[in-house]
Amino acid sequence: MTDDLIPARELEFVLYEVLQADSLTRYPRFADHERATFDAALETARTIAVERFANHNRKSDLNEPYIGRDGRVVLIPEIKAALDAYIEAGFMTAHLDYDAGGMQLPHTVATACASLFQGANLATAAYPMLSHGAANLLDTFASDAQKRRYMDPIHQGRFFGTMCLSEPHAGSSLADITTRATRMEDGRYRLTGAKMWISGGSHELSDNIVHLVLAKIPGGPPGVKGISLFIVPRYRVRDDASLGDANDIRLAGLNHKMGYRGTTNTFLKLGERGECIGELLGEAHQGLVYMFQMMNEARIAVGMGAVMQGYAGYRHSLAYAKERPQGRHPEHKDPAAPPVPIIEHADVKRMLSQQKCYAEGAYHLGLYTARLVDVSRHDPDAASRQRAARLLDVLTPVVKSWPSQYCLKANELAIQVLGGAGYTRDYPVEQYYRDNRLNAIHEGTDGIQALDLLGRKAMTDNGRALGELIGLARQSVDAARREKALQAPAAALSDALDRVEAATRAVAEAMRAGRVRAGLANASLYLDMLGHTLIAWMWLDQARAAARALPGASAHDAPFYRGKLQACRFFSRQELPLVHIWAANVAALDDSAMNMQPDWF
Repeated sequence: MTDDLIPARELEFVLYEVLQADSLTRYPRFADHERATFDAALETARTIAVERFANHNRKSDLNEPYIGRDGRVVLIPEIKAALDAYIEAGFMTAHLDYDAGGMQLPHTVATACASLFQGANLATAAYPMLSHGAANLLDTFASDAQKRRYMDPIHQGRFFGTMCLSEPHAGSSLADITTRATRMEDGRYRLTGAKMWISGGSHELSDNIVHLVLAKIPGGPPGVKGISLFIVPRYRVRDDASLGDANDIRLAGLNHKMGYRGTTNTFLKLGERGECIGELLGEAHQGLVYMFQMMNEARIAVGMGAVMQGYAGYRHSLAYAKERPQGRHPEHKDPAAPPVPIIEHADVKRMLSQQKCYAEGAYHLGLYTARLVDVSRHDPDAASRQRAARLLDVLTPVVKSWPSQYCLKANELAIQVLGGAGYTRDYPVEQYYRDNRLNAIHEGTDGIQALDLLGRKAMTDNGRALGELIGLARQSVDAARREKALQAPAAALSDALDRVEAATRAVAEAMRAGRVRAGLANASLYLDMLGHTLIAWMWLDQARAAARALPGASAHDAPFYRGKLQACRFFSRQELPLVHIWAANVAALDDSAMNMQPDWF
């Protein structure tokens, strides 16, 4: 399993040679850090990921959670041991200030650390991921008393957190939720309802679970404007953060998933006895606005999880292809000649090249997005902070969905490289695929993300954020054109950026004319188009860094840099041309799908 984690050399390249993460130490908050302290955190994360997370990745898949006779969830013990090690090493508070017991790491470095846990065991890593998001949401919107009771214990690792949005009848249509919260005389609320698909919704891994629950207060506005957010703990919490009685939250069932099995996924019933008590978080009827903070954090984390599954499959299939002898080159006619390793075959090289481009390009995009978080929070220049926040907003649906689709395709290719062996449980690539397949659903389907991207993010403020993003990509194009070896991929990216702008203008004009449904009919193609263009930008920047480093590279590093240059060329020639097809259909407002009638299928 250790070989399936992202290599330290790759992480080092993206983090330091491309993104210059060590330059974040110029911000006062990170001034005490240096590259050595970042590397120490990354090495600790890698050690725990290998020794405590990877060691039960297959076991938790084969031994999925079940409900014991006492009605409690039973998990394999290695999950708790891994999370205890994670908490003890300080990763639950890696982002917090020193005086709050944290490492005060930049978000960029903390995200890189988290990616190692996700690559080693996606299901176990989901518990702290959700808890981080819950704690951050409480930090932003909770009262001081609520922070003491609920947020601080999460930081201490005593409590874990969840988000409770979906309901059995409503799915992603949150306007239709029916969970109700009725105000009591003491200002708290009684909740009644049911929540479905709640990851981490029940377990014995922590003393308590803090559920952040969307519900409606009777008499409030209809639809999403009437949604409020409530803190609903599994066990009631006293003022001193000690535990009280059970809070009338019943585990009604576990959902048995094709992958991600080590993360409990639950059906919860609230208030069947009328005794489920919650606290309003923030103001009434602002719940969905608040929850978007946690959802957006989770969307980026889900995207990174998809990247790491794609990367794990790539690493495993690459190792297999180098070792598996089979077949001979077409020009070699002698059947007595020894077979060659399958990595010598052109089609296997194609599949490995696609995996490399998808996984390494998406990893770069994920860390680029994480760096924007640091800039948006800590840059001394207000305009820079605001621009980073705008870029982060428009990138979030892409970072969530593009890896969920194309790093899943990388997993599919990894299975194919292994041939028949890839479809057996003797090798991990089939589990990587199954684990990854859920990421296209988590935190909003890819289709919902596409609608958000095209219908809102790309159009907000006359497309200002998208324009700024494209402007940054064009700066890379201009710089790359000075390198002879990069002139062709630079020109191809420039053309793709032109296509993105033209397609966006066409949709904007249609929507201004009232043709909203027609404009959004090809939103998924738009996300593919923009995602591929952004990944081409990431590869161009990686190629620029490789071109700078190659002349003075050691014999050990030179193949690494040449691989970066060749991958950039491959993506530019074999993947980026797809943007032209997608852009043409988006710009033409193609209605071939929208106008299909239900009785024509």
